[in-house]
Amino acid sequence: MIGPRRNQAILASLIVLVAGMTALSFASVPLYRLFCQVTGYGGTPQIATVRPDTVGEREITVRFNSDVDPKLPWAFQPLQRAVKVKVGEEKLAFFQATNRSDKPLVGTATFNVTPLKAGLYFNKIQCFCFDEQRLDPGESADMPVSFFIDPEILKDPNLNDVQTITLSYTFFRSLSAREEEEGDGGLVRMAASTFQALPGQGDRNALQRISSPLEGSLNE
Repeated sequence: MIGPRRNQAILASLIVLVAGMTALSFASVPLYRLFCQVTGYGGTPQIATVRPDTVGEREITVRFNSDVDPKLPWAFQPLQRAVKVKVGEEKLAFFQATNRSDKPLVGTATFNVTPLKAGLYFNKIQCFCFDEQRLDPGESADMPVSFFIDPEILKDPNLNDVQTITLSYTFFRSLSAREEEEGDGGLVRMAASTFQALPGQGDRNALQRISSPLEGSLNE
């Protein structure tokens, strides 16, 4: 059986590893989001502050789609299924979310457009995406999105066949909200669970004596 000092060293290393991986995952999200918004990669729409000065004659149908991750007990749907928009014209649409659970929940929405090649020309001026939305039990909220299609699309021959663009949103349970519920002790529990799963590491009671004080100090 390994000694208590070695047990403590291994557990501490696992906690540092888990914390580092968690920090890296949070840092990668905004960087990936910025990359997608700049390049239109993966059908990610662009972010704009004002609409263009000119409005073209070409019309494109914009359809709206909504999804909710199973871990978030919300109802979420567009209040209109589709609109016709002229290139360069600003349009306003609404989605509605309802918390169907018996406790307050926080959700965050991601988005994309299809066909993917249209992402570079689909611009949003106002959007609820990536902002945490908190809803109390039974509460509903209307969420606006203001958008336009960049007139530059008229100069791209690869987009001549595009008559319809679909804007999709998916709501997920907010990671920060989960962390508040679980507390910092969740890192210790995760590391302890990983430690116990390692073969040949000996007495679990010894591990419990090490992890309990650490978890208590993190939660103070």
